[in-house]
Amino acid sequence: MKFSLEWLKYFLDTDAGVADIAAALNRIGHEVEGIEDPAEKLEGFRVAKVLTAAKHPDADKLQVLTVDTGEGDPLQVVCGAPNARAGMKGVLGLPGAVVPANGMELRRSAIRGVESNGMMCSVRELELGEEHDGIIELPEDAPVGQTFAEYHDASPIFDVAITPNRPDCMGVEGIARDLAAAGLGTFKPVEASAIETSGPCPIEIRTDDPEGCPAFYGRVVRGVDNTKPSPEWMQRRLIAAGQRPISALVDATNYLMLAFGRPAHVYDLAKLSGAVVARRARNGETVEALNEKTYTLDDTMTVIADDNGVHDIAGIMGGEHSGATQGTTDVLLEIAYFNPERIGVTGRKLGLASDARTRFERGVDPEYLDDGLAILTSLITKTCGGEPTEVVRAGTPPTEALKIEFDPDLTERLGGLAVPQDEQRAILTSLDFEVSDDWTVTCPPRRHDIEGPADLVEEVVRIHGIDEVESTPLPRRPGVALPTATPLQQAERKLRRAAAARGLNEAITWSFLPTAEAEHFADGAQLWVLDNPISEDMKAMRPSLIPGLLSAAKRNADRGSDGARLFEIGRRYFRGANGASDEKPTLGVVLSGEKTARGWSNGKGAKFDAYDAKAEAVALLESAGAPVGNLMVMGEAGEQFHPGQSATLRLGPKNVLARFGALHPNTLKAFDIDGPVVAVEIFLDAIPAKKGGGGFARATYAPPALQDVTRDFAFLVPAELPAGDLVKAVRGADKKAIVDARVFDVFAGQGVPEGHKSVAVEVVLRPGEKTFTDEEIKAISDKIVANAAKQGAELRG
Repeated sequence: MKFSLEWLKYFLDTDAGVADIAAALNRIGHEVEGIEDPAEKLEGFRVAKVLTAAKHPDADKLQVLTVDTGEGDPLQVVCGAPNARAGMKGVLGLPGAVVPANGMELRRSAIRGVESNGMMCSVRELELGEEHDGIIELPEDAPVGQTFAEYHDASPIFDVAITPNRPDCMGVEGIARDLAAAGLGTFKPVEASAIETSGPCPIEIRTDDPEGCPAFYGRVVRGVDNTKPSPEWMQRRLIAAGQRPISALVDATNYLMLAFGRPAHVYDLAKLSGAVVARRARNGETVEALNEKTYTLDDTMTVIADDNGVHDIAGIMGGEHSGATQGTTDVLLEIAYFNPERIGVTGRKLGLASDARTRFERGVDPEYLDDGLAILTSLITKTCGGEPTEVVRAGTPPTEALKIEFDPDLTERLGGLAVPQDEQRAILTSLDFEVSDDWTVTCPPRRHDIEGPADLVEEVVRIHGIDEVESTPLPRRPGVALPTATPLQQAERKLRRAAAARGLNEAITWSFLPTAEAEHFADGAQLWVLDNPISEDMKAMRPSLIPGLLSAAKRNADRGSDGARLFEIGRRYFRGANGASDEKPTLGVVLSGEKTARGWSNGKGAKFDAYDAKAEAVALLESAGAPVGNLMVMGEAGEQFHPGQSATLRLGPKNVLARFGALHPNTLKAFDIDGPVVAVEIFLDAIPAKKGGGGFARATYAPPALQDVTRDFAFLVPAELPAGDLVKAVRGADKKAIVDARVFDVFAGQGVPEGHKSVAVEVVLRPGEKTFTDEEIKAISDKIVANAAKQGAELRG
């Protein structure tokens, strides 16, 4: 949210400077994201007077002006504005100044052969509004020679991040109230002035949806003139907030929203027919909103409608048909209280965001209907004239105040600060809480974030100063500290380092997914679907880490990346027994694009395949402490994977430690990503804990005293036999002497019987206390051949 210092001082009497205000805002929980000084943009522009204006000798639409800048001789300036004339005062940009609207640096130049020393500026060129038909005309008393920044009172602008739990600070007034409570000045509330009315409201106003719209107030103002611009002070404040001035009527509603956090709406009365009603939309009804888009509604949404149909998506955006124009003369002013949850659901369904929705779905002040309508009426009648009618009040806003029994000693117990009771009472009172003698605290209805005593402690602590909380070290037992990380946390740290060492890049993706993507990876499990999600694209808790990594890989590919090597350690979420949350710690890997770039030695390069996925899975499982030598390679990786290029790694038939392989073309199509893409998912909770673990073990390394012995074996095996099964059988022949075995060649073709393949295995033998004898090596070799024979293998001659 943006606001100017000048606007803040309308609600806050303070002498504090920009730096002090920014520090106070950060201190009380309103993070200052930036401070902008418009005076810097206006450097080089000053108030000037046109002394003479003569026609340009070589251009029909240009004039040659002599301009008094208040310093030295008058300057000659070429100007094309139709309103430029002798005697007027305007704004001159001197050579060296930069025009805010387009970044153009002004220089002395010749225009059609006539020298020009700067430029007389329009409102649009200085980003002060949208007018550009002529140059700025200043009042007669404008001091010639004064810098325009000083004359215009260009006030610094704060950009503040308001947390979702503080809708009461979505207006400048709320910010001022908090700063006053923090001791930065005196709060100046704006009292709504009495409105003289011309009689009863001529139009029926009612709410037929008390759940979605508990209160709907309105009045008519006849005889307004919307051709006049809004006041300069109003436009200046709106521009500071990043709001473009539109018309006097619309600017008044925007001002009310930004100043007081209270959205309202203006309807052209001539475009309404019959009663104006807050009701549920009918399934299939449509409305063209002010953003010129048409939305299809359903019966869960609240709308404002008349006899002819829908005019407003309640609390989110008005309709194009009934909006005020320059020709509008009679208006209906509407201010209402809408159910925050219903506003949020409607906005997400329609994918429609607006400033009004931001405030309504967080909860506006339900007590500010009458005052808000009175202030809006006053703003409009002072600018546009008109005669207001009496107010029609339909429904009742939920204004019952929450009462909390508060113990002031709780502040020290929860917040760590010993704040005197008198100061606590003063802080809460300054924030508009009512505190009785027995410490019963009555909360203002606009403070939707206050639910119990702990929230009141937070209010006291943040205003008193959270920096005052004393830093106290945690108690520690003497001697060596006990480990604080759990075995799972230690495993995750090892995996994170191992994955990074293997060239993978860590990604952190959302724990939420679109429902369709979540269902694609659910494998029949019951999903966690949120009732009130951030958006429709974040509705289901993820049952797998792969969808988020796929989306990240796609974003990289869309931006020209040749490939992605991503991993993430996180949680999968399912519904457990009796609806309880079931979280599964998991590591996911996605490899896409090029494994090796094309070159003169390898032609087109290489893509990732299922063997790359298996290599990552085995290496990472080994880093996590899994007994990779005992793993079984089996199928059934899931329908998301290619059935002929994927598998699972298991300890026994049922304990699945990981799945890996190439993703199915249907999966790639669902995520709109080009293949091939391979993925790994390691289920950390399935990895068995080491026996006897639980303490720190001193790392030791004892190199073997004797040299290893290697022997090569070539076996004829059935073509369908997995090489891993053969290697496992070879390893099991003598678990003490055989320390490693690996496949180094696979061949099928001439010399190999049909239906078979030749698999060559290198075996590493490690002697113990003495070197192997030939007889011992032969005995081990015989065991290897015998074990291999059990898998259908035959030693080649």
